[in-house]
Amino acid sequence: MKLIQKIGLILFLVGITVFTVLPFLGNYTLTETQVRENTKDIHTEKMIEILAPMYGQKYSSNFSFLTDFNKHFNEYNDQLKDQALWDQVIWDDYSFPLAKTALASPVSDNPWLFLFLSVGLAALGGLLYNLPKYQGEPEGVKNNGVFKSSMKNRGWMGMLTGAYLILFYVILYWFPAYLVNLVAMVDPLSVILSGNPASQWFLYGFIYTLAIIVMGVRMFRKYRGNKYQQLRTASVMFFQTAFAFLIPEILVLFNQPYFDFKNIWPLDYDFFYDYQIDTFLSSGGVGMFMLIWGILLIIIGVPLFTYFFGKRWYCSWVCGCGGLAETVGDPYRQLSDKSLKAWKYERYIIHGVLVLAVGMTLLTIVNYFSGFALLGNVTNQLHSFYGFAIGSVFAGVVGTGFYPFMGNRVWCRFGCPLAAYLGIVQRFKSRFRITTNGGQCISCGNCSTYCEMGIDVRWYAQRGQNIVRSSCVGCGVCSSVCPRGVLKLENGSEEGRINELPIIIGNDSIKLNN
Repeated sequence: MKLIQKIGLILFLVGITVFTVLPFLGNYTLTETQVRENTKDIHTEKMIEILAPMYGQKYSSNFSFLTDFNKHFNEYNDQLKDQALWDQVIWDDYSFPLAKTALASPVSDNPWLFLFLSVGLAALGGLLYNLPKYQGEPEGVKNNGVFKSSMKNRGWMGMLTGAYLILFYVILYWFPAYLVNLVAMVDPLSVILSGNPASQWFLYGFIYTLAIIVMGVRMFRKYRGNKYQQLRTASVMFFQTAFAFLIPEILVLFNQPYFDFKNIWPLDYDFFYDYQIDTFLSSGGVGMFMLIWGILLIIIGVPLFTYFFGKRWYCSWVCGCGGLAETVGDPYRQLSDKSLKAWKYERYIIHGVLVLAVGMTLLTIVNYFSGFALLGNVTNQLHSFYGFAIGSVFAGVVGTGFYPFMGNRVWCRFGCPLAAYLGIVQRFKSRFRITTNGGQCISCGNCSTYCEMGIDVRWYAQRGQNIVRSSCVGCGVCSSVCPRGVLKLENGSEEGRINELPIIIGNDSIKLNN
């Protein structure tokens, strides 16, 4: 078994190395025809003129190509900005489509081969490493070696992993033109699913889904014997693969709007943007169903399901962000900050994001129905700010790149507006709670160690007090790792759900009369 794991680790490292090297392969040659085919009609003639000095030149790397492209493109825009001719500035970023069409590389010639040599080998290596894991060990989760691991406890391997993830996300979100080789690698798969060439978001979705599947296998091995954890893992794998990745792409293949049926406002913050509403309304019955479905989820689905099951129905069983956190991020769950200070920051930040999302949406809806007569420009600026600061930096870069630094639920705990909405319902109007049996608690601390949401579960368990917290995602890991069966996830009557008076069990708590 150790040999299989070593082979798996070698294959994984080879795959990651190939994946890292691929963006630097190939050369770039731009033509007027490529510019004409990859720019909007209103910009075509001007772009042909701006990029004329680049035609026919052979660039040996994406760095040299993009440096020259940005030089010519920015010179034109800067002149217009200096003259305050804002309506003539080209705000669209054409670097990615033009770099992709100008690319000539072994990757674009043999995409399936390089897909296997990079992502394929990494996935295969991950499976081979995880399948034999915990073989021969008794069932039950242990934190043996967690705090001595250089990968799992902010050691050099964890820091290196975090830095790699952060760098990848930064390039993916803001400099995708440097990743055109990687995008070209998944072009054939994108064409099969949607009929269209791949974008950087298809590449991201594919890797994201594959990571959840591979690390989901690890979850099956780690939590074997625990049906709740196994069903929960299978659920997030299914919803990510089917609803977040495959179905939206297949919808596009049938000329329908790209739509993730499980993504709910305000997490899906652009649901009420004007272009989204226009897309729904112009897509016939299917588009109207998507619009109504999304609205019903917001006003009926969320409160109803959360009342009966708590926020776990979404955060731990359905959500793709939660799915990645529970699978890929599971080795880092013990890094979540349990301090009172972190909890105070959490309350202000996550509810602040919710207020911002609600305010932006209300302004957007009012502007839409008033023909953007009210603060139309401000609305667009607010959209840009929210998309950059929350949708990209917080949810994307910090939310996943910071796993090895701050634990696996940074976004869910501090930034997700839907988690805040679900949490408010769960705290004040829900049947869900985690019950405790204080008399059985031995204060081992496993529950608090493994709580990814920064809840000091042991504090409640020692007092025999029900855990009713808006941040709890009901993952159930605290219950899974408890050696005494103190914790239990329950959906019961609201009566007695919140018990403020603790039951203290100590040396003097019970006295026998002789």
